[in-house]
Amino acid sequence: MNVFLQAQPVFSDDKIVFGILMFCLAIVFYTSNIKKGWWPKFYKYVPALLMCYLLPAILNSTGIISAKETDTYVMAKNYLLPVSLILLTLSIDLKAISQLGFKSLIMFFTATIGIIIGGPVALLLMAKLWPATVDGLGVDAVWRGLSTLAGSWIGGGANQAAMLEVYQYNPDKYGGMVLIDIVVANIWMAVLLLGIGQNAKIDKWLKADSSAIEKLKEKVSSFSESIKKEPKLKDYIIILGVGFFLTSLAHFFSTHLVSLFESLDSLKDSSLTSGFFWVIVLATTFGLVLSFTKAKNLEGYGASKIGSVFIYILVATIGVKMDITKVAENPGLIVLGLVWMAFHVLLLLIVAKIIRAPFFFLAVGSKANIGGAASAPVIAAAFHPALAPVGVLLAVLGYAIGTYGAVFCAILMELASKYQGIIP
Repeated sequence: MNVFLQAQPVFSDDKIVFGILMFCLAIVFYTSNIKKGWWPKFYKYVPALLMCYLLPAILNSTGIISAKETDTYVMAKNYLLPVSLILLTLSIDLKAISQLGFKSLIMFFTATIGIIIGGPVALLLMAKLWPATVDGLGVDAVWRGLSTLAGSWIGGGANQAAMLEVYQYNPDKYGGMVLIDIVVANIWMAVLLLGIGQNAKIDKWLKADSSAIEKLKEKVSSFSESIKKEPKLKDYIIILGVGFFLTSLAHFFSTHLVSLFESLDSLKDSSLTSGFFWVIVLATTFGLVLSFTKAKNLEGYGASKIGSVFIYILVATIGVKMDITKVAENPGLIVLGLVWMAFHVLLLLIVAKIIRAPFFFLAVGSKANIGGAASAPVIAAAFHPALAPVGVLLAVLGYAIGTYGAVFCAILMELASKYQGIIP
């Protein structure tokens, strides 16, 4: 039977799908550590993390498994991501992070501006080249739908939902905007993962000074070595117990905080009413608090390694969301999304070149906007586990400004539509 033609995936039971995803990770880690044959050459150009993302994407695209039929991503996002943030943050050196300088913030806000301006630029260009793509009046106006994309790409899911509510885009056509979000954002994710494998070359081209990043990595590595001990079963249990208990507290308090802010009319459409937002903020805060206590020494028993395992599982579940075959659907909207993303990337490259910012700041600044806390720490940790908190902190900032940036972008796209005569 041709799996491409199947209405249902071959495997839809989460218990089976999770096992398949774990086996994909096992294959990648096994082959990436082979020192002979053609594998070393392959992984020299294709990072192992990218393969952890692409293999599940291929399985989803061919109908072996399906993102629509599995909740593995929800599980990883709600349980494993907060735990990994706690375990990766508890040994962090905040003073060392502060010494990374303002280039990280400059690249983050450059990414935000690239999305805000890129929306109307893409709309104007498509109005010239492919007018039918941006047609629509009233609730069908394309700029209204694109406002939800701006919310997602600057902040996250909560900001996206807020834009849908504010601009009342036709719900029947909303799926097309979700498609742009998934396809284009995941293509950019794959490009970034590929770029990490060429990090040194990119930094050389940017003439970037990455000494502060290297010092942070060396400092964390030195600390890990200085307290390194042979872990026993009790140590793994303690690490997991601390991580999952604090994650449960994050979920507990997040529900109460959401209820509080939902009761305030002025804030009911903000990211403050997102449970996931508060889970990430609280988990990160718990990790930072632990970094000032003796719990910091849990790093000696491999806390960050366990956190990294959970990050890789998250990457695999994110990969399931990518359907390569969807790229051919509704090509006009996909092209618009790609033009938008291209403007965002071009602006990042120009600014990075001018201020000589390392590729790390470009990649994390971008994903802190496009992807938020679910993928920014993934990208950051791909450079080094010690850098994951940088991605988290910037992603939280993205949630905070997401709605404001999306509203500004929507206003510009409405003006662009009127200028082109798309809407009266």
